[in-house]
This record gives sequence, C-alpha cells and structure tokens, in this order.
Amino acid sequence: MTRTASIVLSALAGASALLLTVTATPATANPNTINPIPVLNGSNGLPNLPGRSKAVFQMTGMASPNNTQAYNVLGTDLGIMWDNGNGELLTAFGDTAGLGFPNLLAGSFWAWRSNILTRSHTQNPANGIYFDSVVRDVFGQARDLIPSPKIPFLEISRIPTAGISVGGVQFMSLMSVRSWDEVGQWSTNYSGLAASGDNGETWGELPATRRPDEGGNSNFQMNAFLKDGGFVYEYGTPPGRNNQAFVARVPEAEITDLGAYEYWDGERWRRGDVNAAAPIMWGVGELSVMYNAYLGQYLSLTTDPFNSVVMRRAAAPTGPWSDPEVLIDTRELPSAYAPSIFPYQTGRDLYYLTTVHSQYNVLLMRTTL
Repeated sequence: MTRTASIVLSALAGASALLLTVTATPATANPNTINPIPVLNGSNGLPNLPGRSKAVFQMTGMASPNNTQAYNVLGTDLGIMWDNGNGELLTAFGDTAGLGFPNLLAGSFWAWRSNILTRSHTQNPANGIYFDSVVRDVFGQARDLIPSPKIPFLEISRIPTAGISVGGVQFMSLMSVRSWDEVGQWSTNYSGLAASGDNGETWGELPATRRPDEGGNSNFQMNAFLKDGGFVYEYGTPPGRNNQAFVARVPEAEITDLGAYEYWDGERWRRGDVNAAAPIMWGVGELSVMYNAYLGQYLSLTTDPFNSVVMRRAAAPTGPWSDPEVLIDTRELPSAYAPSIFPYQTGRDLYYLTTVHSQYNVLLMRTTL
C-alpha cells in the first residue's frame, strides 16, 4: 500500500491543487469529478456518525483493509451484493477509477472501468467484509465485465444496478448511460441483463432483455432484485434520483423472457404490459430490497430527495410501503448514495453498503433495527 500510495501521489503531484479543490455536492452523479486519494480528499478514517447508524468498515480504496489499489481500484461506487447460490457473496461495483490511460473524452484524468466484481465468503460482517478474489485482466487489474466505449452521448458507461443467482447462473442488470446531466440525474439508452455461468468470471450480454428508455420500460432503467416464492421481483425506477419506483415479477426460470414478466398495477398483476405498472414508492434513488427475518417484513433502502439514506417496510413485496425512516441523515454524510443490503440474515443488525462520493469509495454501515 505504501508503494502504491507513493506512485499515486507522484503521479498526481502536478494536479494536487486541482484535487484539493474538488467538492462533491449531495447526490452528484458524474463519476469523473472525483478524488479517491485519502487525506487529499478530506477523508481520514471512517466517518463518526452521531445518529442511529455506524460506519463499520471501508470496503474499497487505499484506506481499505482489502487493499484494492493492488488491482488498480483507487476509487469506486455502488457495491451490489448477492449470494451466488452456494454461500459465496458476489459484489458488483460501478464506475471505477485507477491509474492508466485517462478518460479524456469525459474530462477525467483517471483510467475508468464501469463494472467490476469481487467475491467473498464473509457471512458475518460485524468486523468487515474481506474479498477472497476479484475478476482480473491479464495485467492483474480488476477488469470490466461488460465493456463500454465510454464516449459521451453514445455510451459513457455500463453500470450494474442489480444482481441475482438463478439456477446456478449469475445475472446482472446493467444500465447503458448516455450522459451525465444535472446533479443526481443522468440519461440512459437502455437497461438489460448479462449472464455468467462461471461464477462471475466471464459475462455475456442478453440483448433480448434490453428495455429501451421509452414508454413503460423507462421505469425499469435502474433495478433491484428480490427472490421470493419462486419469482424474481424486479423493482425499477427511471434513470437518476428522486423518482417513482415500480415492480414487476417473473418466474425464476423465465428471467430472460421479457414477455413472461408481470407488472403490478396497484391491484393485480398484468402479464406482458409494462405500461400497466403503477408506482409503489416515491422520491427514491438507487434501490435495494430484501426480506428481513428479524422484523418479518420486506425492507427497501434508498436515498430520499434530501439525500438521506432511508428505509421503508412492507408486509408484501408489492407493499404498501411505509413512510421512509431516516437511517443516515444527509447532515451526517452529505454525499452518501446507493445503499445496498447485505444478502444474509444478521438478526437485529442491518448491514448495508453505501457510497460516499466525497471520497469516492464504498463503506459498510450498520443500523440496529
């Protein structure tokens, strides 16, 4: 870590003044305006939160015990977690910054990947989540699972928003980002599935599952998955934050068949009619949904329009969903976003990942229910 830190600091010596002036507004979206270097970005250890939630562990970056700089991950976001069907935790991260050829077309001096994957056997995260392996390229770097051209207004990124294992196959839902727009907003070309039959090592796109950003499909550009009662539930939102959320479901074995999806219209399921989907939540950003055995309820995590991390509860996957409860107030951690629930039951303690944009890395959080 010391050697890598020296290399990074040397490489950035000419840009130190620029880095020190980079600031992150709440819920910002553009990943090119970031600074993942500890101290230079104002971070020094885990944040001390005065509210009901606590920061437990730094998952990524140069200050992480996972030493992700060893595979050229200096900064990253998201952290979509799911069980691979065999008790192993898979985590997909989004836009990832490292050293190398900079993404000059997007105005960034970082080398970018859009989607990377780590593996872990941690099932008790009380002392952190430690990675066992990462999907790497021939140079030992964490590599893009699904490449993208990274050209503004064509496709600037291909970002994972959900992951799930069905029948021994791993599935990710990814959004094709066309442009970064105003704070907390972006435009997409489509969303769609990719699949892996070798535990996430190699992935193939499934073009027949693409949802263009038009009509009712616009409401499923960013997704969260939940397995329940033989179905995969897909919770969707339009691109960006402060949106409505919708829900569809499909029998597990038919996850790749868009024609088999049913959409909740507020009263019943409507097969094959994406335009029938009615909103089930309001004012949401990136979503994560899971059944919680301790409470006997379904939980959803997201950020609200004020950029606080919030939780809702429901007795059924379709809701009705409760009013949001604040887990992390925006005044405690102003640039937090994209909470993702740890996929194993942990009793009264709820564990989840949250990105902190001001340091552009991912933290493990704990809230006592």
